[in-house]
Amino acid sequence: MSETWRMALFLVVVLSVWTLLHAYVFWSVGRAPLVAENLPRRLLLVVAAALWLTYPLGRILDRPGPEAVSFVLELVGAVWMGVLFLAFVGVLLADLVRGLVLLTAPVLGRLAAPADVVSANLPLGAVALALALATIGLVQQVRGPVVVEHEVHLAGLPVERDGTVLVAISDLHLGSLLGARWFERRLAQIEPLRADLVAVVGDLVDGSAARVESLLPQLRRLRAPLGVWAVPGNHEHYAGLERCTRLLEEAGYTVLRGRWAEVAPGLVVAGADDLTAVRQLAPRGTPGEPLLAGALDAALAGRPPGATVLLSHTPWLADRAAAHGVALMLSGHTHDGQIWPFGGLVRLQYPYLAGSFTVGGMRLIVGRGTGTWGPPLRLWRRSEILRITLRAAAPASPLAPAS
Repeated sequence: MSETWRMALFLVVVLSVWTLLHAYVFWSVGRAPLVAENLPRRLLLVVAAALWLTYPLGRILDRPGPEAVSFVLELVGAVWMGVLFLAFVGVLLADLVRGLVLLTAPVLGRLAAPADVVSANLPLGAVALALALATIGLVQQVRGPVVVEHEVHLAGLPVERDGTVLVAISDLHLGSLLGARWFERRLAQIEPLRADLVAVVGDLVDGSAARVESLLPQLRRLRAPLGVWAVPGNHEHYAGLERCTRLLEEAGYTVLRGRWAEVAPGLVVAGADDLTAVRQLAPRGTPGEPLLAGALDAALAGRPPGATVLLSHTPWLADRAAAHGVALMLSGHTHDGQIWPFGGLVRLQYPYLAGSFTVGGMRLIVGRGTGTWGPPLRLWRRSEILRITLRAAAPASPLAPAS
């Protein structure tokens, strides 16, 4: 399937889901007695159509600057996207409750009628709750990421590199919604962390490399004594991999696409091409697993002895990385679900959703993401910047002599 047809199919699926969510939520709300008896159906249709248009229209018009109409439309549409998802979950639960009330009506007796009236209006409560939760999520996003500290003992790390500080960021999604002012605040957070090396673990760019190219002066200020190391995420592939790679290199970052580099004696940083994109963009009919394994194996082949830190945007194949002797694997991509309870669905595809894990003796840290994608909301869990202190592993205790 050609890239054009693949993108067309993707847009059809996304717009279909977008339309069905609107139809279901507004249909459920429209048949609630309080709405049906007090609001014209035509008004609901106009509101639904206007909200449906906000995000697509904002993306189509796409003009730079927070003063642009397209920015306002996209921002409203992105927030509404989060509200709509939360409303869908709430309305679905409300409809299930109403179904239960109807099924148990013979048992409820005289309580059946009042219970039915209450349950019929539950979709309104679900929408009100969705708005309240979205407000909390918006506040969490505006507060910005937190710095999360980790300490990791790496087998093979030389004693002289003990205490090396690695700062990792991922999923910034710089573009139309998160731009220069937002990134300036992130630089102000990173600078005091005194990083020896910085890892950019994919999805620095969102939808447009051109938008991020205007941020080059700021991107060049991200510096560390042992360098800034980057791998592409799936969004770099969508935005144009070669152009995004060139942008990162012009910013002074070393882009690791299926290769490794020894950043200091005994410390290797390896980078795999994004596994999600490798699978999605593979020619039709190509077996996915060998491609993914090949992408990871290429990044780790022939490296010198010492401790290896693997940057891989998508947290897949952790077992394989551990089998290769990787000491620390850093990933992102999942956003920790970003909006509860979406994380439950994301976990089906990405079991290592967020946090620190031990896999086959290897430490895997999956960041929640430094920015957001789509809805600028973070419900319950704020975005994060990782500050990881690397420690030399303690030598093994000698065996006691045989008696």
